[in-house]
Amino acid sequence: TKSKAVDVIQLWHFHEALQSFEFNSEESNQVKDLLLQCFMSVNHMKKEEGRRFLSFLFSWNVEFIKMIHGTIKNQLQFLPKSMIVHVAEIYFRAWKKASGVCLETIEHGCIQDFMHHGIHLPWKSPVHSKVRELLSYLHQQKLRQGVDEMLYHLYQPILWRGLKATNSEVRANAAILFVESFPLRDPGLYNEETDIDIQRQFEELFNLLDDPHPLVRSTGVLGVCRIAGKYWEMIPPSILTNLLTKVLCDLSADTSSADVRCSVFKCLSVTLDNKMSHPLLEQLLPRVKNSLHDNSEKVRVAFVDLLLKIKAVKAAKFWKICPMEHLLARLELDARPAARRIVNLLFNSFFPVTQTEEVWCERCVTLIQMNPMAARKFYQYAHEHTAPTNIAKLMLAIRRCLTACIQRATCNEDSDDEQSKENISVLDTVLSVADSSTMASLIEIIVILWRSINKALNENKEAKTYTIRKFAAVLPEYLKNFTDDSCTVPLVTLASFMPASAVPTFSCGVLSKLRNLDKGAEEKKYSSLIDCLCQWGKVGHVLELITDWVSEGLPQKTKKVSQRTVRIQDIAEPKLELALHFLEYVLTHIKNRECLLAAPQERLNQLLKALGAVTEVLYSFLITPEVCNINRDTALQAFSLQCRLTVHFQNKFCAEGRMCLVALEECADWVQEKILPFLEDSEKHQSEIARQVLEVYLLVCKDIFMIGLSDSEFQVQLLGLAMAVIHSEKGILCLPTILSILNEIAMGCLVQNADDTKEKTKDILDMVQKVFHKILEILARRIRKDQDQAVQILQSIQFALGEFINTIQCWHGANEAIHREVLSTLLAAVLAEIIHSLQKKSDLQDLVPPETVADLPSLSSCLMSVVLKFPGLIRSFLNELTECLNSETIQKVVQMVAALHILLILRSGKLKLAAIKDTAAIIHRNFQKYNEMESSDIERALFKPSCKLLENLLLP
Repeated sequence: TKSKAVDVIQLWHFHEALQSFEFNSEESNQVKDLLLQCFMSVNHMKKEEGRRFLSFLFSWNVEFIKMIHGTIKNQLQFLPKSMIVHVAEIYFRAWKKASGVCLETIEHGCIQDFMHHGIHLPWKSPVHSKVRELLSYLHQQKLRQGVDEMLYHLYQPILWRGLKATNSEVRANAAILFVESFPLRDPGLYNEETDIDIQRQFEELFNLLDDPHPLVRSTGVLGVCRIAGKYWEMIPPSILTNLLTKVLCDLSADTSSADVRCSVFKCLSVTLDNKMSHPLLEQLLPRVKNSLHDNSEKVRVAFVDLLLKIKAVKAAKFWKICPMEHLLARLELDARPAARRIVNLLFNSFFPVTQTEEVWCERCVTLIQMNPMAARKFYQYAHEHTAPTNIAKLMLAIRRCLTACIQRATCNEDSDDEQSKENISVLDTVLSVADSSTMASLIEIIVILWRSINKALNENKEAKTYTIRKFAAVLPEYLKNFTDDSCTVPLVTLASFMPASAVPTFSCGVLSKLRNLDKGAEEKKYSSLIDCLCQWGKVGHVLELITDWVSEGLPQKTKKVSQRTVRIQDIAEPKLELALHFLEYVLTHIKNRECLLAAPQERLNQLLKALGAVTEVLYSFLITPEVCNINRDTALQAFSLQCRLTVHFQNKFCAEGRMCLVALEECADWVQEKILPFLEDSEKHQSEIARQVLEVYLLVCKDIFMIGLSDSEFQVQLLGLAMAVIHSEKGILCLPTILSILNEIAMGCLVQNADDTKEKTKDILDMVQKVFHKILEILARRIRKDQDQAVQILQSIQFALGEFINTIQCWHGANEAIHREVLSTLLAAVLAEIIHSLQKKSDLQDLVPPETVADLPSLSSCLMSVVLKFPGLIRSFLNELTECLNSETIQKVVQMVAALHILLILRSGKLKLAAIKDTAAIIHRNFQKYNEMESSDIERALFKPSCKLLENLLLP
């Protein structure tokens, strides 16, 4: 196996010496072992001489062929995929040179064996793809003498049976081999017999297209398209028409499977490679135009890819297959995968780079008039299909177009003189300054184009300077003439691409525009202004404005001012809500947030301190809501921003210790001391405000854990708070967030469970388990107290609960203890509720075993639904149940019946039947200890039906 290339070559030179060895002699045994090891050597397979030698070994003895085949089959899963073609070549060379008994053995003992495995191996098998590749090599040799005849006879007894198998995977495997080997024919047969065989194979193709399983139908589509593309001129036109009509008209609208619909458009590309198919497909393809609006994205993507192929091979005009209005409507709505392909399809139509810039501009206006939103999306991806130079030229062409519109409007007002030479005459009758929607679209397209080549402009300082100078010169005029909001927003964004010094008049007025906004201003009114100031390095002005308005809007703790002090009263109305919206916008957008956090720490601390006053406001809502002059939602938003800003501080200034975490811990103390009491039996409005405050704080803490900024001290404090919350009357409403926090803490601890932190993480994981145990305990109690509310809570926590339990399952190797404890808690909760439900039944006729999860009591149904989602968790849960049964923790009849009910539900999951039977056998053994005399009525009623169920489960 470690042989060098020179050894392999030398071995080939001595290959004839093998004939001097008697195969059946004892002396040959060692030689046999050494020769079989050669088939495990990659070096032998890589070298031409090695492959010659290995194929020669097939001629030594018939029995040795069987040994070689067995060795290769055993080694197949360990061979790299790149070696499979060499293995196939070895078999093929051996087959070509063999005769007599050796040939028969290679054909029926080796090649046909691979064919059988190719049909019957499951797709999950590690050797399935390798067997397929090996057979594909043989199919590719069909033009070689004798191969057609060999494939025909070897496939005859197994392929047709495989195509009719009840197992859909077997049918799909057989279909793939059938398609690859088509047509199967024996050159030695008469023409009439060959025609009958070929007709039978066409019928099989139709059968594949009608198969009940989508995988087989998809394979049938591939077969039809591949065969049509390869043998178009040899297939009768009526059969071609019928096959392709079936594919395009029926399977392209297969409502039961998006995969089948997708395969239609993917596979037709193969047919289009044959130019003879174009006339027929040109007639049929317009029937599938609505596939562009398929509800599956992958189908839409495949359809547009097909249109691109049609355009590339010039099979038809793509707009005759799918009208331009449909394409633009889809471009407007679709996400990147489909949208960028549609742009590629339409690019030459709306951005003909070989024509003049005037034409580009005309096409741009045409596109806007056809579909303004599609136009924006088109130019968003245009830079992927042309050079940055062309994008810049288009921007300047649109600038000239806008300038000409303004000049024309001015000339019309003053006189009827000849218009400026800059005017684009072709667009005279189309564009007008008064048409604000078109003007806005053109300006937005300039912004989109600039953004798309911003990186290229930064690398070419000369081009950037020129572009800035050109647009800076016209920006004041644009702002003066395009006064509609739809125009001013993109104009301000355009200004943000230039330095403040390039647009001095405008830049000086941005802050005053922000300051003068109405307090109810929409985001589009201020977003671009804030972007400008951040881009220009003037985020300090925004920070100062936000801090001033927050300080004015929230009651701040200030020193008492002497009565003689002269105070200037600011008559401007505080704009607290707008300040919070500004801060929300800055924190949400990455570039702006980075600019904000780059401000001096002292000024950021001032903002944080100003926001800190919100805690008093929130507390006053709970005590005396009538005296509060601030909206409750505004106060909650301010509290959320305070917490989030603290998190960003911790991330930015984490090198300076855990100062910000201390601030959040103090906030947790305030929540526990001031807010938590109102989650008890308070008035409805008080408990609701308290819950909202708590929810805001917990969500921020969850984000801290997600990004890994917390430490063990903070985790311990928050778990303590979580325990206090779930003990409160209304704290149960916060369970979804608490479970998400448990998931993040558990994930962090399990991932970092290294030796140096093992003790710390063990303590934290113990606390996590205790909180989880308490959650299930309180849920069980609430179900008995208020069933309707409990069901709603169970529905709300199902996702978070699943995430937590799956995390524990996936990382069980990092800490087996918490894995066992959580599973034990889950099992105990399910068993306890089922037992309670069984004992509570007054009518013995109601003691019916569950058929589905929905038949279980509420909490058990929720927990078992989560367990059944994860195959690994099902196995672990069953193991835990089995261990409880073996340890005799479960002894009483009612307990064992509850265990049996769990087993019946687990049976519907992805489990081996043998594992279910093993656990059922333990329950059956424990049932033998049943003493009817000492049992209650309920136990006697449960015993016989349960025994019958167990007997059915244990049947072979």
